[in-house]
Amino acid sequence: MATSLVDVKEKVLVFPSEPTPLKTLSLSTLDSNPLIRFDVKYLFVYRSNPGLNRNAIVAGIKNALARALVPYYPLAGRVRVGPDGKNLEVVCESQGAMFIEGVSKDITIADLEHAPSHCLQWRDLLTKPVDDDVVCEDGAPPLVVQLTWLANGEGAAIGVGTSHCLMDGIGTAQFLNSFADLVSGRREPDNFQPKSVWDRHLLDPTQMSLHTRNLESNLIPDISGFFATFDSETMSPTSVVFDKTRLTKLKKLASLTGQHSELPFSFTSFEVLTAHVWRSWARSLDLPSEQILRMLFSVNIRNRLKPSLPEGYYGNGIVLACAQATVKDLSDKDLGHTAGLIKNAKDNVGDEYVRSLIQSISESRLTADSVGLLMVSQWSRLGLEKVDFGMGKPVHVGPICRDRYCLFLPVYEQSDSVMVAVAMPNSAVAKYEYLLKV
Repeated sequence: MATSLVDVKEKVLVFPSEPTPLKTLSLSTLDSNPLIRFDVKYLFVYRSNPGLNRNAIVAGIKNALARALVPYYPLAGRVRVGPDGKNLEVVCESQGAMFIEGVSKDITIADLEHAPSHCLQWRDLLTKPVDDDVVCEDGAPPLVVQLTWLANGEGAAIGVGTSHCLMDGIGTAQFLNSFADLVSGRREPDNFQPKSVWDRHLLDPTQMSLHTRNLESNLIPDISGFFATFDSETMSPTSVVFDKTRLTKLKKLASLTGQHSELPFSFTSFEVLTAHVWRSWARSLDLPSEQILRMLFSVNIRNRLKPSLPEGYYGNGIVLACAQATVKDLSDKDLGHTAGLIKNAKDNVGDEYVRSLIQSISESRLTADSVGLLMVSQWSRLGLEKVDFGMGKPVHVGPICRDRYCLFLPVYEQSDSVMVAVAMPNSAVAKYEYLLKV
């Protein structure tokens, strides 16, 4: 067994500081989607300030967590399968969230500011993550917070594990900023009244007859031995930063090459960066030209529904949009063409699309097919870069572990920049990074 890089000093359940409702709450159909029954593990890295009182920080985090669990009391509950044997529910009996304090003599700030040497290098920064099976019989807490003091007194890392079925990234950022504001003193406990809206019934299936076609559920022929490409060799984490200048250059290039009439298309930074990453990823893997590939990316539906979801809704208010193309098209056609595929997929997500997807999930008609799949999730615009636990803004925000799913991350003190983080097969890293930087 490998030696842990973190010495755990304390592991304790934290309970709401006031009585909370004792009830069982139903989760929405989107929350209950079998494809998101896993935990999300966030990593925040902070530099030490002069005169930092570690004991005060620890006490402040535990006290603030207890206070935050009052309006967000479902995070102190336990998730299980409901009576229908399909949908999920959360039993709210103040069972508690977990807090861990650890110390590392090996991990430094500098280590965490760069891509790890392997995908699981920093897993000890969340030594007891939320179980992958959120409905396990032992009742795993859906929220885990671990504070790890880094080597040489340089700073601290805070790992947060959340059950995806309770919150999406937007909801998590909402909760974490409210929780952190209590620690730093920007909010007073006596006046702590965040907008924490449950209302999961708003995303229940309707009786409407909808027939929107969802590309992400279609099966794709595997003519390339796609999974062997990733399973046959070690995966290496990569991180490449795109500043405002590079993003503007990509947008101009995509607009010029994406025109289908006299007027050029206008693309967002997300659309062109997603298209550029997809093309670079596809071209670096040396797959057969006729292999069909898919790009899945999350779309916030809060203001795309009719009516919109209420402000403060912290459940899963995202769906996955899907673009599809062959390796040949991604390689031979220009950036504007691929950006157009992303834009069209995103624009297709409206009220009817979402209601159809909810109906498909409720009827167990949505299937998971990972052949030819690259998935992108945008963490750079969630507000995670503002989470301040009394030690200033984080100098790094990212996942605890890296994998072949791509994340767009915020960059410290560069609000217009984006870090693209994804793990690639060793043999493809050099070509991928070269294509990405062109």
